[in-house]
Amino acid sequence: MSRTCLVVDDSRVVRKVARRILEANGFAVTEAADGQQALDACHAGLPDVVLLDWNMPVMDGLAFLQALRAEYGPDNPPVVFCTTENDMSHIEAAIANGAQEYIMKPFDEDILTGKFAQVGLL
Repeated sequence: MSRTCLVVDDSRVVRKVARRILEANGFAVTEAADGQQALDACHAGLPDVVLLDWNMPVMDGLAFLQALRAEYGPDNPPVVFCTTENDMSHIEAAIANGAQEYIMKPFDEDILTGKFAQVGLL
């Protein structure tokens, strides 16, 4: 059975790039354009991992992460934050709120698969 990844980003282009990389590495991918859609998707079926954007309309990545952790606990599913925000305060806030890893945009296959390997998913 293939692992599942929920890609959460308000950019269709970013979701498409992530989907291509992840599917090439054996993941079944679902997409959400904001945190609320992502939470709804998790209620429908919890993914094995979430690739999460920070800045989105409706519900941003941090609010989604807090809601996800409140509902499902600290480690499941693992969350890899993916964002253009590169200052340490953002990274620390993401980790403090339950993200397992953090990658910067733009990312490529090596960066993405490297982080997924670090959280034990590849």
